[in-house]
Amino acid sequence: QVQLVESGGGLAQPGGSLRLSCAASGFTFSNYAMSWARQAPGKGLEWVSGIYSDGSDTYYVHSVNGRFTISRDNAKNTLYLQMNSLKPEDTALYYCAKCPTYRLCSSRYFEVLGQGTLVTVSS
Repeated sequence: QVQLVESGGGLAQPGGSLRLSCAASGFTFSNYAMSWARQAPGKGLEWVSGIYSDGSDTYYVHSVNGRFTISRDNAKNTLYLQMNSLKPEDTALYYCAKCPTYRLCSSRYFEVLGQGTLVTVSS
């Protein structure tokens, strides 16, 4: 059974940092690209960042480029999102998602999402 479990969310002040983790199980993690997506209150799902199966390449939505860093540890079956210089507009439920192949995918192709971890940025 494919399972993704996010953790690391919480309350942060503007300008602060958080590190999200996503523990994967039930599939060969190193064979698949992974993504982070988020859903702000009252809005739809937004793709945030993606990483190839071997970690060789990463991509970011413009609004987080230079502030967020996606990474993965294939030995630990874990995906990460380091979030720095947080802004109130980063407040959202953050999900990790599995793509169908080793290549990056858009949100329409997500195969599995976790339950999400809530990030709130407020002073």
